[in-house]
Order: sequence, then structure tokens, then C-alpha cells
Amino acid sequence: MTLEMRVGDTRGAASTCSSKQDGPGGLLDSVKKAAFVIGSGILFLAAFGNSLTWHLQKFWGASGDFWQDLWTNLHVAFEGHHTTLFYLGAMLVPTLVFGGTNALLMLVDTTGKPAFITRYRIQVNQNNPVDRVKLIHLVKTVVFNHVFISGPMVVVAFYLMTWKGDPCGPELPTFHRALMELAFFSVSEEIIFYYSHRLFHHPTLYKRFHKQHHEWTAPIGLVCIYAHPLEHMISNMGPVALGPVILGSHLTTTCMWYCLALISTTISHCGYHLPFLPSPEFHDFHHLRFNQCFGVFGVLDRLHGTDAKFRQTKQYERHSLLTSLTPMNDSIPDTPKKGH
Repeated sequence: MTLEMRVGDTRGAASTCSSKQDGPGGLLDSVKKAAFVIGSGILFLAAFGNSLTWHLQKFWGASGDFWQDLWTNLHVAFEGHHTTLFYLGAMLVPTLVFGGTNALLMLVDTTGKPAFITRYRIQVNQNNPVDRVKLIHLVKTVVFNHVFISGPMVVVAFYLMTWKGDPCGPELPTFHRALMELAFFSVSEEIIFYYSHRLFHHPTLYKRFHKQHHEWTAPIGLVCIYAHPLEHMISNMGPVALGPVILGSHLTTTCMWYCLALISTTISHCGYHLPFLPSPEFHDFHHLRFNQCFGVFGVLDRLHGTDAKFRQTKQYERHSLLTSLTPMNDSIPDTPKKGH
């Protein structure tokens, strides 16, 4: 009888463990979601690249080697000045993408218009509109980090990448090679960011460095690089820059990755769960609760159990791609408080 009970308990424990791994919200489920996000991004880039090339060929009479010809002309123009070319491609272009995206978001944050956007705000009663004094301080910090931390790190990355070859070589990587590298960058960012970010939540480091970033419990787009310079170097730039350095990637792939990374982290911090864009609920909850949701895709959070509280909330139920025009807060409203 005792043996049967022990066997039953063992089977029950195994079943429970299996359900945690395979059920909704389990590790396998998190891996599937991460794979879906990365795979969807790669397919989108592939379709976008093919479509853009086709339209250029059809309407502008471009040759089949349009992208290679374009790069060759640029490469010749900067012959002997590859450091400058790399800096322009890996710093100036992502800066324009980042600045343009956040300028539009700041317009909404400061004016509260258009209402079509503000109705998708995650924390409904926050930043409506954003505090201008806090915003000015935020902008100053972001500009400092981007110019005096990110800029020099891009130059360092260039010289590290030259050890493996010429990141500004005359031949473009194949599109499929670029997509495979982007997938590697996404995985490496998840790993490096999770552990470096969690390290900065150690009480000693949090108080000295990371607390600045969490001044915004309801973040906006620019908050993504609002941080102490040391944290920006290690936990913001490091996870993004190391992938291309490890692979010795071409400038074009590196530029594309930097742009995607900046757009992704902007969306994660923007405070709006907009239709057909990745859900920011995961990282928004991190700013709200501090000790949950440290990663990018959530795979390592599930592995380490640092999303347990998040998975018990309405925010978790809303954490999916919004494919309609109905705000998530309306389709999945908060549970009414007792007495109301």
C-alpha cells in the first residue's frame, strides 16, 4: 500500500512537472512564443526585402543586383575611410530611426493626441500627459548616453570586428545569411540581457545604478535608454553589440540589427499596446512591479520562475498580438475591486 502511494506520488509529481513545462504559460510555451516572434520577424524581413527589390526592379528599372550595386557605389565612395562608413551605418542610421520613432511617440505623450493612439495606453491613468520636467531630464540623459556611451562603443565594436575580417567588405552577405545572423543576435540578446539586467537588480547595484531607470514606473519610449552610463554600457549596449562582434558581421546586417533592436526596446517601453505590434505588456509589468519579467522574450524568465506573478495577472492575459482595433484593456478588463 505504501509502495503504491509512493509510486502514485512520483507519477503525480512527474505529471505536475510536465504540465508546468508543456501547459499554457510553461517553459515550452515560452520557447514557442519566442520562436514565433523571431520567426515572424525573419519572415517579415524576407518578404519585405523581396517585395522592395521587386518594386525597385519593376518601377525604377533597377538591375537584379540592385542592392549589391548600391553598396558597391557606397563602398567606393568611402574607400580608405571604413571607420567613418561603419560609424555612419551603425550609428547615424539607427539614430535617425530611433529619433523618428520616439519623436512621434513623444508627440502623443505630450499632447494626448491623437485619441486613436492614447486609447491603447496600458496604464490608463499615467502619463496623460507626461510630466514635462521629467521629460526634459529624460531627454538630456538619453542624448548623453547615446552620444557619449553608444557612439564610442560603436567605434570599439568596429575595431573588434576587424579581427575577424572586414565589416565593410565589398561583397554583401546573402539575404539568408543576414536573416540567420539576426536570429542569432536575438537569442544572444535574450541571454545576455536577462542575466545582466537581473544582476543590476541586486540590492547593491540596484540602489547605485538601476534605480534611475525605474524612476519611470509607467515608461514611455525614450525610457529604453534612460539609465546610468555604466548600466547603459553593460546591459543596454552590450547585449545588442556583442552578437555582431562574435560573428564578425557585415555593416549592413549590423545596421539592420541595431535599428530593429532600438525599435523593439522602444515598443517595449512605449506604454501603448498598439494593434499589430509586439505586446509591451511583459516589460511594462516589469516597470510596475520591479522584480518580474527581466528578459526580452520571456524564455529565461519562465526557466527561472521570474514571471510567476506576471502569469497570474490580467497583464499576462493581454500579453499577445493585438489583431483588432479594440484596446486590450477593453476586451480584457481589470477584475472589479470588491465593493464596486
